[in-house]
Amino acid sequence: MKLMKHAITALFALLLSMPAWAADSGPKAAIESTVTEIIHVLDVRADKTRLTPADREVISKTVEGKFGYAAMAKRSLGKPWNDLKKDEQVHFTAVFREHLERSYGDQLSKYKGQTVTFADAEMKGDKARVMSKVIDGSRETPVEYSLYQTATGWQVYDIRIEGSSMVRTFYQDFQSTLDKGGYPELLKTLEEKIAKHKEKD
Repeated sequence: MKLMKHAITALFALLLSMPAWAADSGPKAAIESTVTEIIHVLDVRADKTRLTPADREVISKTVEGKFGYAAMAKRSLGKPWNDLKKDEQVHFTAVFREHLERSYGDQLSKYKGQTVTFADAEMKGDKARVMSKVIDGSRETPVEYSLYQTATGWQVYDIRIEGSSMVRTFYQDFQSTLDKGGYPELLKTLEEKIAKHKEKD
């Protein structure tokens, strides 16, 4: 769907520019620095059309701590989050993360040298917004990153591309399933999607 494609494009842009973030890094610096490990993985692949399980593992470890997965999962799920026990919240966050990583991984495998430019961060307390553009030939796509500061550094909690919120996109996708079968049905659906992705590996 269009909104999901936008969200994946934003994540693709972020991965092409993400650093090994430090606690004292500013939000712009945190996003702007190139992740040489990820680019290296993409450049040295024998098969430039896909990511192998090993490629995915390297990328997953590289982005560890850069996304506020729990915050993103909570916002994407909405009210049902508060009805979950702590261990259920942890489990849903893990499933949400894998679903997210496998979705953007499929798009990341299509890397062909796109570039990203950034504007200065707009600060408001412990939160920040960084505007950027993804440049692919003659096409420029605006991408906005929302971050919050933690004890270990800046983490992304939402991304907007051409005005479409990634978290809002997931929320809308999830609500249709929640309306039909509640949380158990949503969890089952996400796990089935993950399983199908794994079959492709």
